[in-house]
Parts: sequence; C-alpha cells; structure tokens
Amino acid sequence: MSVPPQLQKVIDDVDKQLHEKGSLTDMLGMVESKTGIKRLHIVLGAFGLQALYLVFGHFAGLVCNIIGFLYPAYVSVMAIESAGKEDDTQWLTYWVVFAVLSVCEFFAQQIVAVFPIYWLVKAVFCIWLYLPATKGATILYQKGIRPFVLKNQSSIDQAARKVADAAKDVVGEVKQRLE
Repeated sequence: MSVPPQLQKVIDDVDKQLHEKGSLTDMLGMVESKTGIKRLHIVLGAFGLQALYLVFGHFAGLVCNIIGFLYPAYVSVMAIESAGKEDDTQWLTYWVVFAVLSVCEFFAQQIVAVFPIYWLVKAVFCIWLYLPATKGATILYQKGIRPFVLKNQSSIDQAARKVADAAKDVVGEVKQRLE
C-alpha cells in the first residue's frame, strides 16, 4: 500500500523527532532495543490505543480535555517565564480559541449522542490548534474570532459594561444586607 507523499513526510518528521536526544526518546530507545519494535511503531500504537479510547472509553471527554489542556498549560507557563513575546502571543491565542471552543461545545452530550467520535475529533483538533507547525489557533483566530470581535466590539463592550454594572449592584446589595 502506497503512502501519500504528504503523509510520508509527516511520518518521517515524527520518526526523526523520536530519535532526537531527550528523556522520552531515550526511554523509547530503551523499549525499542528490548522489544525489537521500532519506536515509531510504539508511538503509533499508543496513539491508536488512545484514539480507540477516545471513541469507546468511559471518560473520553475528560481525557480529551486533558489533551487540550495539560501541554498547552505547561508551555504557557514556560512562555510567561521566558523573555520573548512570540510564545506569549501564540499561547494567548490558543487559550482564546480554546475558550471559544469550550463555550461552543456547551451541548457536548447531545453532540456525542449523535457523533460518537466527537472526543477523538476534538482531541485531534486541539492538537492541530496547538502544534507550532500547524499554527491552527492563529489561523482560526485571524480568520474567525478577530474579525467577529472587531466588527462587534462596541456591542460587546456595551454588554460587558451592563454585566459589570449589574454585578456591582448585586455586590452592593449583598454588602448592605451583611452590614
């Protein structure tokens, strides 16, 4: 069976990265030498099992959200601690897109009932969003979120002011009742 050239390039890139120096790749090298199974196949097998779990697993939604949260949260902290601004912008953009996605999926249970591979698709989508090579979050932000916000900025600001004023009123009333 022939592999399309674009997919073969991705596979070759992943295999190359799996042979670079690092604690995870060193561990994979040890497993590879003991089992005789190529580290690429080990990783692809692990991803395959993960994909099956995201389709059939009981806590697939939780696992999917961990995939969309843990790595981005870690690299966001590292970005905050770094001197440069580029990584800050990348991860702030990711979190804006992730938040919009989270609001949009409020009805996830209904989606999952009709679309059983939802959590797998969402996990792949989150990975696409945060991989630096794909710049998925930047693409969605530039083509969708940014134009929407800029077009509706005054309405959004007005609504935010109304909510803030209402919250101040509620806090004021609560303070009065507690005094």
